[in-house]
Amino acid sequence: MKKLIFMAVFLLGIIFTANSQDIARNALGIRLGDNDGFGAEISYQHELSQATRLELDLGFRSNNYSDAFKLTGIHQWVWNIDDGFNWYAGFGAGIGSWSSDNNYTGDKDDGLFINVDGNIGIEYNFDIPLLISLDFRPEIGIIGDYGKDTDLDIALSLRYQF
Repeated sequence: MKKLIFMAVFLLGIIFTANSQDIARNALGIRLGDNDGFGAEISYQHELSQATRLELDLGFRSNNYSDAFKLTGIHQWVWNIDDGFNWYAGFGAGIGSWSSDNNYTGDKDDGLFINVDGNIGIEYNFDIPLLISLDFRPEIGIIGDYGKDTDLDIALSLRYQF
């Protein structure tokens, strides 16, 4: 338990003392990932401070057994690595609705779901208003049968900054 408390305090210290890159006030684009089937999301980022931002993603997922719509909100901290390169980490939640198709073998065939999400990634901020990123988002199902286990989402994003 002492190690867990030490690590939490250490990570918070890094978060609050790290140097940050200037974040675009707004960014809008697409996030393409693979978690329980291929999915595409419309992604919006909004600067909260010099080192933090809010990301909202509205997307659709489809696999052999089901289709799902999901809205995800992630609070992110951003740190500069080198000219234009940043890394970021954050946490948030997602809510959505899903329905099954003919190949589904589970107990329930549709419904509401709620996830708790983490997020870590790397991005490159071009001299033009383009942001490209690759991120990893573990999602833990809290409510509902869709995604009731831990899902690991890896995605590539392209966003226009304004």
